[in-house]
Amino acid sequence: MKMGLVGFAGTGKSTVFEWLTGEKPDPSKVQQGQTAMADVPDERLAKIASILKPKKTTYTKVAVLDTPGLMVGEQKDNARRLGVIREANGMVIVLDGFSRTDFADQLKKFREELLFADLEVVSNRVPKVVAGLKKAKPAKEREADEAELALLQRVVAAFEAGTPASAIGLTADEDKALRSFQLLTLKPEIAFVNRGDSGFNDPLPADLLALEPHTVQAPVKLENELLALGDEDRATFMADLGVTEFRRDATVRAMFYGVGREAFFTVGEDECRTWSIPKGCEAVEAAGCIHKDLSEKFVRVNVIGYDDFVACHYSEKEAKTKGLNRTEGKTYVVKDADILHILASS
Repeated sequence: MKMGLVGFAGTGKSTVFEWLTGEKPDPSKVQQGQTAMADVPDERLAKIASILKPKKTTYTKVAVLDTPGLMVGEQKDNARRLGVIREANGMVIVLDGFSRTDFADQLKKFREELLFADLEVVSNRVPKVVAGLKKAKPAKEREADEAELALLQRVVAAFEAGTPASAIGLTADEDKALRSFQLLTLKPEIAFVNRGDSGFNDPLPADLLALEPHTVQAPVKLENELLALGDEDRATFMADLGVTEFRRDATVRAMFYGVGREAFFTVGEDECRTWSIPKGCEAVEAAGCIHKDLSEKFVRVNVIGYDDFVACHYSEKEAKTKGLNRTEGKTYVVKDADILHILASS
């Protein structure tokens, strides 16, 4: 899973990138984007590992892509800069929370840039389809081209009216037909307010949450500075500044869950591990996340719900005795934090 850090220049994206990943921004990668990995912490797996004491505990990761900042009033060049994130699975829109308070307005303006970039991509395709229709071709190909043109014209009209692709009401087939465009306004997103040394404990404004319910905030630069201090000095400064916790882990989790991901667990003496899956994922697809062979040779899956596992004192044996270790088939929809044991043919 890859998340693009996006925003206007000056919002502190690169500082957020370092805070999330621990990787220093590389000035030579500004234009093409820089990627680094961040663990997605999970307190539930941490608790399981503290009880089972496996040789290894592994958390799923998210790739974080730092992208070029957009310039106000430079829509043409901004469209090029936004092209860097077209292959990302989702976006974290970074807002300036250290020198400005107009968070909702910042988000609206950024979304306008996304819309313009998508409009440019789709509009460029229309004349090519029109030109193709002027050529002699089999009826079936002509019918396909006419259907594509009608869809493109509908999408262009929506964009020109200020409607993002996610609000057009696309069918599954239409969504598939547009997939090659990697439309930015179809990508899931969260907003992140990059706070300064104050205001980070204030509630987020209602107008911002109305636009983007998946919004989080943190004083990124301040947290980085605090982490660089010794334990005693850090505790003193945190108390003086009103910092009660570090928000990096919660932010990574918000990124993960905010774009429709979930996790399942595999547990044992050798390793306890989280695996990333899309929400609504079936068991056979989840098996493929571990290894392709498990999906292709899938037989069944043993499932223990996380709450049941806790109630059984983190014991698979006790869960089985109480009938809480269920056997499910390929189409079982995996729930967040399910403990799975996948059985495949040899």
